[in-house]
Amino acid sequence: MSTGQPMARYAAARRVGDIVFMSGVVAVNPATREAVRRYEDLPEAARTALRALGYDTGQMSVDIFEAPIVAQSWLVLDRIRQLAEEHGGRMADVVKLVQYFRELRDYAPYNRVRGLFYPDEPPVSTVVEVSRFLPGDEVLVEVEATMVLPR
Repeated sequence: MSTGQPMARYAAARRVGDIVFMSGVVAVNPATREAVRRYEDLPEAARTALRALGYDTGQMSVDIFEAPIVAQSWLVLDRIRQLAEEHGGRMADVVKLVQYFRELRDYAPYNRVRGLFYPDEPPVSTVVEVSRFLPGDEVLVEVEATMVLPR
């Protein structure tokens, strides 16, 4: 599954000089318009990395609670990485993230997953709690990003 293009009519990213502004990204399958909720929706490499963090345990009683936010976090950050590469950058060039959560308690697992994408230095970040997202209530996190390309 690819989180691909926006579901509405707007740009996924726009470059202005050396700065790339990325629209908010959610982990929704564009074909079904349904939010990702399971580890099985992720590539095997992602699942391996998440297991190293203690997620994707194979225990239904644990995974059923953690999988929605962890899987969505990984997919959103991976899409930002893809957008960065499409515009000639890399994740380390993505210097600012604005992270929107349905519930602030989801920030903790998201932050652990974010460490996979920023192993050296975390970006500047803002965290906001919101009441809803499009396309539905199963979307738990949305992230918008700003990248500065090296000269």
